[in-house]
Amino acid sequence: MILAILQARMTSSRLPGKALKPILGQPMIQRQVERIRQSRRVDRLVIATSTDASDDILVEVCEALGIECARGSLDDVLDRYYQVARACGPEHVVRLTGDCPLLDPEVMDETVAFHLAGQFDYTSNALDSLTFPSGLDAEVMRFECLERTWREARLPSEREHVTPYLYNHPELFRLGSYRGEQNFSHMRWTVDEPEDLAFVRQVYAALHPANPSFRMLDIVGLVEREPALSAINSRFQRNEGYQKSLIKDEEFLTAIHGTRNIPD
Repeated sequence: MILAILQARMTSSRLPGKALKPILGQPMIQRQVERIRQSRRVDRLVIATSTDASDDILVEVCEALGIECARGSLDDVLDRYYQVARACGPEHVVRLTGDCPLLDPEVMDETVAFHLAGQFDYTSNALDSLTFPSGLDAEVMRFECLERTWREARLPSEREHVTPYLYNHPELFRLGSYRGEQNFSHMRWTVDEPEDLAFVRQVYAALHPANPSFRMLDIVGLVEREPALSAINSRFQRNEGYQKSLIKDEEFLTAIHGTRNIPD
């Protein structure tokens, strides 16, 4: 069984409450779930949010929409993932984040297929030699490897971002990197800032009414026809949140060992 776990919370520092921001009249989380449900590879989808009171409204909305939801630690997202996966008993887990309402289910399925065919422990389409736009990220891992990561990961970045322990230890895990035929990695389709949301809303307004199942190349074509769209959020860098977590790692190690050098 392949389980997709979509992490989401209401306390985003850069765009609070973004999971429920409306896109064409529906919450962003619903728009992303609509796209995930078009997958031919995922057998079950669970929203993993926190037990913090701020996420009560998110749970209420998910339940009203018939979206399965589970709650766990606010800050230890790795533990939140593991507890959801352990309860569901999958062979493989797909990690998704709730800031990707333009997720392409075909790209996600291709990543899963690549993972299975290569018999990898962990596979990502955003690991190295990036080719996909930011916002189409998908990670796939064997449950046993997620469990080992849960047991062994210690750094704040490893607990907050779930998978760094996996891809930073190629001596322990067999890693797969799925790449597309064309390089669109310069495109930013994730939602972390108000400008990102403005971009996504314009994409939905342009494409969704005529084709609710629009795909990556449909968005690429739209942006190529209307290059001003990309300028809306072009000033932001990819993976800024993870970079901030690495600073926390240094502070953590300084407090424990009196050194700022992160060990191998």
